[in-house]
Amino acid sequence: MSEQKSRPPQDRPWESGWAPDTTRAPGTRRLWLAGTLALATITACVTAITVMDQEPGEQDNRAAEPTTLSSSAPGGLISFATPSEGGAEKAGADRAEPSPTPSTSASSASPSPKPGKKAPKPPKTSPTPSKQPKPPSTHGISIRSVNFSDRYWRVRDGYVRLDQIGSGPEQREDATFQRVAGLSDSSCYSFTTADGRYLRHRSFVLVANTNDGSSLFRQDATFCPRVWSRSGTLTLESVNYPGRFLRHRNFQLRLDPFENSHQFYADASFQIVSGLD
Repeated sequence: MSEQKSRPPQDRPWESGWAPDTTRAPGTRRLWLAGTLALATITACVTAITVMDQEPGEQDNRAAEPTTLSSSAPGGLISFATPSEGGAEKAGADRAEPSPTPSTSASSASPSPKPGKKAPKPPKTSPTPSKQPKPPSTHGISIRSVNFSDRYWRVRDGYVRLDQIGSGPEQREDATFQRVAGLSDSSCYSFTTADGRYLRHRSFVLVANTNDGSSLFRQDATFCPRVWSRSGTLTLESVNYPGRFLRHRNFQLRLDPFENSHQFYADASFQIVSGLD
């Protein structure tokens, strides 16, 4: 305390003759602080480098094991650190037994069938539900009535009638026809005369006309066979007037609606025989 009282004021050294102590170099405290800070910085850097060198090793050890559902994988997904060949994981790698590839399963399951063997084809069915009588193996056909077995279809004066045929060649030629595929439906029938005319219905009466190429003519000249109970007989139904059948009435061939009567069955039933010419 005595030294402080005898010490003159330092702000006026030229008046009291006092001068500051110069035995210690100025700024020593700052140098110590700077050195301490530099040492702390170096220590922090060394510590960080040591920690960074240790973390890759720990990460490699952790990456060798797959994470489970209870680990940090988001959304319950399972991730693998080691990728499969090709850089992508194979589907189903987490299963106990991986599913076989299509080529392996196809070869190991069962031998492939021989290319030469084919499955049997189903039998073809006829276009009509019942059997149709085969045409006679002659150049033409004639059509005979069932209930008048001595009478045949014959073209006379442009109309088709049910006539008795004599021994003259002209009558026999008029009673002989060619049966061809239906003009409107190939599964049905059309009939032509010796001079190339077709039998068609006009005003529901059967006549012989020249084909004019119209759609109406093709339909009028097409008749579909319908086999009834009696063996070897048939009746002919119109294509454009379903439910109407060819029958003779007063020995005139015409197209009449179906009647469930014995007389209608008899008049509408015919037999195809060998041509009379």
